[in-house]
Amino acid sequence: MAKLFLVPTPIGNLEDMTFRAVKVLNEVDFILAEDTRTSGKLLKHFEINTPMHSHHMHNEHKTVDLILKRLQNGESAALISDAGTPAISDPGFLLTRACVENNIEVDCLPGATAFVPALVNSGLPNDKFIFEGFLPVKKGRQTRLKILAEESRTMIFYESPHKLLKTLAHFAEFFGEARKISVSREISKLHEETIRGTVTEVLQHFEQKAPKGEIVVIVEGKN
Repeated sequence: MAKLFLVPTPIGNLEDMTFRAVKVLNEVDFILAEDTRTSGKLLKHFEINTPMHSHHMHNEHKTVDLILKRLQNGESAALISDAGTPAISDPGFLLTRACVENNIEVDCLPGATAFVPALVNSGLPNDKFIFEGFLPVKKGRQTRLKILAEESRTMIFYESPHKLLKTLAHFAEFFGEARKISVSREISKLHEETIRGTVTEVLQHFEQKAPKGEIVVIVEGKN
């Protein structure tokens, strides 16, 4: 049956891979991977020999039509990203939308994603929250921060280690130095840690200890 599976992969610890994910990756006709080198290691670990093709942010506009034709011809495919759930700050939206528009079934498996454990670990309210992902690098950044300064729900951001200090400084400027935040890095990996405190306290921590790894920042909403 023609179907697209969105399959989460571990964000660190390989034991977070689900039995169902392994089963699906073994059974589909082909796998679409963000980086075939990275995913190749994962597939080798779980002894998955399904053919794999590249599908990433630089080629997804060109490959969607070809993938769609294969699915319409009755094949099944699984989309995976380097880590976590596809389409969450990773490729996947364009292909999913194309499948929905062409009445091809889409099945997203539950599994690993970075922001959920970071949110729960933060100790900040999680009954209502918004996911912002990566802030604009230049154009529109200040405009977005001004809007978010009035946001009352808990906010979730992704950030790279070399931009974290700049982002925390912007949070202090736009949200206030006393705003509570939580920074989680290397979730599920050997050096996992979560630093909680005010924006100023967390900024001072990472000024003294350079941040490394994948980072999720949780920010308290405006009271």
